[in-house]
Amino acid sequence: KGLYFRDKECQGVLNTGRYWFLKPFDKARVDVVSQRTPWLIHTDLDLIVRSGALGDSARVLDLKENERVLVWIDGRFDRILPAGLYALWGKFRDVRTEVVNTKTVRFEHAELNSILKSPNIAALLEVGNVPPNFVGLYYLDGAYQTTLSSGTHAFWKNTGKVSVQMVDMRERSLDVPGQEIMTSDKVTLRLNAVLTYRVTDPLRFQESQDGAQMLYRETQLSLRAAIGSRELDTLLADKESVAQELTDALKNRAAQFGIEIVALGMKDLILPGEMKDLMNKVTEAKKAAEANLIARREETAAMRNQANTARLLENNPTLMRLRELEVLEKVAGNSKLSVVLGEKGLADRVMNLL
Repeated sequence: KGLYFRDKECQGVLNTGRYWFLKPFDKARVDVVSQRTPWLIHTDLDLIVRSGALGDSARVLDLKENERVLVWIDGRFDRILPAGLYALWGKFRDVRTEVVNTKTVRFEHAELNSILKSPNIAALLEVGNVPPNFVGLYYLDGAYQTTLSSGTHAFWKNTGKVSVQMVDMRERSLDVPGQEIMTSDKVTLRLNAVLTYRVTDPLRFQESQDGAQMLYRETQLSLRAAIGSRELDTLLADKESVAQELTDALKNRAAQFGIEIVALGMKDLILPGEMKDLMNKVTEAKKAAEANLIARREETAAMRNQANTARLLENNPTLMRLRELEVLEKVAGNSKLSVVLGEKGLADRVMNLL
């Protein structure tokens, strides 16, 4: 195309051909440009557009401060245009444009991954990534806007103060170590507990300043209340019920911080040295008494069996005879023994033992 200027004003666009001009005082000129390059770049582009000479032969884009244009050429994303005046030829190349308003600071697009590969992205867009298992709290000029899922997100530059705060949504453990607590029977002990939780409301959790620290303090207070109302023996006998009571007590309070309690367990329960010795002695005495009781029970059972056997042998002579023979068999197996028997009982008729 030929861009025809006269007296520094654009007069029109000339198609292929030969043209003659009267050129007094060099007031006429023609700038030849190629349409094979889609971009019409000219120092007097504003004069050309204002004249209306381009007509339908080129696409004119006059972008305001809050507008950007996405440009695709031959089906491939080419670049983002900032505010300004542009013209693109569309005869030899397939040109597609999309106007975007930057008043919506967060930039969302179905082809975002392709757009972010453009070479001039860094000058126009601020790009951030939210890792897996995290969410991002998006703030604009200090005001919360929305919660971003894991993935890549883009924001227009120079349109406001943007910040994204990451919140971990995975299950986490919180150790509550070394608390000295007195039971209801005045025994001082040290307790280590572990709490498992996860964030369910990231905004509430983040705005609580330090949700994990507040949860730590609430757990300490709940432990003191639960253990201070129990005697030591009750506590040692049923630690699981104490842990369940603590979990139930913390649930409502934790929900105010956007947290869900998964589990709470008492990891270590440490007694003072003298209390350990005393409990060891008590345990030793209990075990000795149990052992003595078991021994007496077994002796009683053995004597009862012997009495039953004696009554059975007394009432059955033949069985008594068999019993005597069994005893002789055992004796004969361990020594040289000769036995002469009479017709009646063994005890009355032993004639010769050698």
